[in-house]
Amino acid sequence: MYRRQLLAATGALGLALLFAPTVLAAEDAPAVVAAYLAAWNAHDSSKAASYFADDVTYYDASVGKPVTGRDAAKTGVIDNFLNAVPDAVWTMKGDPIAAGDKVSFEWEFSGTNTGAWSDGTAATGKKFKITGASVFTVKDGKIASQSDYYDALGFYKQLGLM
Repeated sequence: MYRRQLLAATGALGLALLFAPTVLAAEDAPAVVAAYLAAWNAHDSSKAASYFADDVTYYDASVGKPVTGRDAAKTGVIDNFLNAVPDAVWTMKGDPIAAGDKVSFEWEFSGTNTGAWSDGTAATGKKFKITGASVFTVKDGKIASQSDYYDALGFYKQLGLM
């Protein structure tokens, strides 16, 4: 009897170890995204970009054309926003939804536009608060893709640009 129990326990342990990497990877994806969000809120663009895979794809639905590559995403997105809105606050609303390598959540992004945008648009000095949602794919502990969806028209109106 003891031998049968030992074999059953060994088999169960083997199965658990076989499937553990998949489970752990899925659990790590929300932690990677949370750390990335924290780096944004610390206004540390280099740290935020360090969570990107080298070939990350960053899609902003209001722009319509994805940015590809860590350096391009850092410069074109993170630096652009943090330079234009040095007091930026990006807040996750509720808990993220995670499934496999995907993480998504609703958010609120707020601050004051006191710096120029990278396209040359001058600072407006106006406060804004927008809501949106993001979908991330995390692979091997790095953000492989990020897609952001928000009310760009409302954002531009709050800044006085429309």
